Amino acid sequence: MEFLSKEILAGLREATRRETKRTPRLSVHAGGRVWPILKRWSGGFSLDATQVTNLRGHVQIFDGERPVATALIVAAEVDGFELICSTKRETPVRHGPALDFEREDHGPLGFMPPA
Repeated sequence: MEFLSKEILAGLREATRRETKRTPRLSVHAGGRVWPILKRWSGGFSLDATQVTNLRGHVQIFDGERPVATALIVAAEVDGFELICSTKRETPVRHGPALDFEREDHGPLGFMPPA
């Protein structure tokens, strides 16, 4: 890439930025602020570096308005126009009540109403 002119490199970066500017559904919420997630993979995700240049600590990941997971960001570094965030753990959010008992696998599947 060193042999390309500055104008061509800038054009390539802008084209890549436009390609990843699709309206993302996933977003990161932390400290009262919200940033869209550009890419997500096991162990991390990337954000737009023009919006945030450093992010660490506990964050929440949302899919639209629905919380999906909580994550602990342990490292973040800017790579081009992306902020690459590495997570130590990511815990899915449960959407039902917490169970305070063990369910039986062989329990009844349903009840028939009396005839």
